Amino acid sequence: MSIPFWCLFAVALLIYIAKIPVAKAMKEEGRGYDNHHPRAQQARLTGFGARALAAHQNTIEAFPLFAAGVLVAHVTQTQGWFVETLALLFVVTRVLYLFLYWNDKATLRSLVWGVGLLCCLLLMLSPAL
Repeated sequence: MSIPFWCLFAVALLIYIAKIPVAKAMKEEGRGYDNHHPRAQQARLTGFGARALAAHQNTIEAFPLFAAGVLVAHVTQTQGWFVETLALLFVVTRVLYLFLYWNDKATLRSLVWGVGLLCCLLLMLSPAL
């Protein structure tokens, strides 16, 4: 399996890793984790819990664009250090993004998000570059 595909797998796992702090915040909310109405409980989260939920949701939102970029590169047989670097950098930005969101570092988080977006767009354009 190629490095970009391993990165795709890692980003898919990040979706579920990013849910762990959300579940923890829900459990600590007062009445424990409400498995009957989890979305209603998530809507009530504040502070860290709300940021953790937003980080989790953004991880879900970022996945399709990254997957499209990896698949465009693969289908067009665009390979090499550039594609691999973009894929690896995206994984790094997503991990950083989670930590920055959880720790309320909004400006730096937005910058890291932008770098991740650029990685995805460049992956999609890699056959033309």
